[in-house]
Amino acid sequence: MKKVFFVALVVIALSACNSEPKFKVEGEVSGADGKMLYLEAAALEGIVPLDSVKLKGDGSFSFKQTRPESPEFYRLRVDDKVINFSVDSTETVGVKAPYADFATAYTVEGSANSIKIKELTLKQVQLQSKVNELIKKMQAHQIGADVFDEELSVLMKDYKDEVKTKYIFAAPNTAAAYFALFQKLNNYLIFDPLNNKDDIKCFAAVATSLNNFYPHADRSKNLYNIVIKGMKNTRTPQQKVLELPEEAISETGIIDISLRDMKGNTHKLSELKGKVVLLDFTIYQSAVSAPHNFLLNDLYTKYKDQGLVIYQISLDADEHFWKTTADNLPWTCVRDANGIYSNIAAMYNVKSVPSLFLINRNSELSARGETIKDLDAAVKALL
Repeated sequence: MKKVFFVALVVIALSACNSEPKFKVEGEVSGADGKMLYLEAAALEGIVPLDSVKLKGDGSFSFKQTRPESPEFYRLRVDDKVINFSVDSTETVGVKAPYADFATAYTVEGSANSIKIKELTLKQVQLQSKVNELIKKMQAHQIGADVFDEELSVLMKDYKDEVKTKYIFAAPNTAAAYFALFQKLNNYLIFDPLNNKDDIKCFAAVATSLNNFYPHADRSKNLYNIVIKGMKNTRTPQQKVLELPEEAISETGIIDISLRDMKGNTHKLSELKGKVVLLDFTIYQSAVSAPHNFLLNDLYTKYKDQGLVIYQISLDADEHFWKTTADNLPWTCVRDANGIYSNIAAMYNVKSVPSLFLINRNSELSARGETIKDLDAAVKALL
């Protein structure tokens, strides 16, 4: 009798598990005979393996998983090629893809959000390609620093404006809008939730919508916390009168700066008299930081033995991120904890980042970035 009762309990438990709502992702991957296809969850804590199958001749596959209570993100992966998709109330997502162009040439059916995610993916791929071309031109000295920074700025602005309008503000309650917030360029977020007030508005719009529909979801809570942190970082401080001692200018010819590096050592700009100084204000967490630093590294490598030094000021809100990034750079890296509300940046009339200045050997301000047509030539002339 006890054995019968135990078997009955097992059957009931299995029935309960099987009765949970499921979602299915199925389709074909052509040209991938013998390859492993993985289904993975793109969770907040990272990538979580869920299932896998070895593809046969026709490339057909079918995965089934418990449907999430709120919109979640998943991906199909073959080797290092990835297709991202989302699941909310969807029951079946259909995906067909060639192995060769798995991540870009696929088709998806049954999920409007996943179709939008594909559109965003292709746009990001195009943006990355254009930025890579700019970097190549700069490396080959086909364009100067002024052209590079200007064209990079235009590319980023156009991309963000389009994504804001068509994917974020148009439908902030969708998984596609959430996906758009966390797209990356050069492994940096395109939309900066900690340092850019306009970008924080995008995060806030999606956070508000998600909180209305899914207030108990982990993603809703996490996004809300990101917005709160970003708002604190960029909250306009009480206006203070900038006290600028005359000797700070008259003795050096520049507005002196005294900030600490990641090891706590103080570096004064005035102590670099006798050198040609490239003073740079930046935010490492910005998507344009990597190509900008690549430009600086090219100049630094070329002219450091002739007396060029770089004094780079981080306006990052995230101190740990600054330390991690700056640790790999060969020049002087300091940080202003006031971030985008830096008094130093204000005194140098910095309106956007990155923003650079050239200082001659007499500690006199020679030029600022937007007035320099050829940075390489400008540096060389001072040396």
